[in-house]
Amino acid sequence: MLQLRPGCECCDRDLPGDSPDARICTYECTFCVRCAEDKLRNICPNCGGELVVRPRRPAHKLAVNPASTTRVLKPQGCPP
Repeated sequence: MLQLRPGCECCDRDLPGDSPDARICTYECTFCVRCAEDKLRNICPNCGGELVVRPRRPAHKLAVNPASTTRVLKPQGCPP
């Protein structure tokens, strides 16, 4: 099951489990759509993999299987 990390690793923007603005790579590195497209050109800075739209978990499933609360943040942000 995906972790559904709660925020962008670059800018720390909140990304709830049902957010359409979350992007992930195969390692579940998580970024907001703005950082993924504008700064990263849809390439994960951690693994070099493609960033794609993160699947959304429906609200009734989030109640049973909640998103992660562990935030991952790069203090230096992401490269432009």
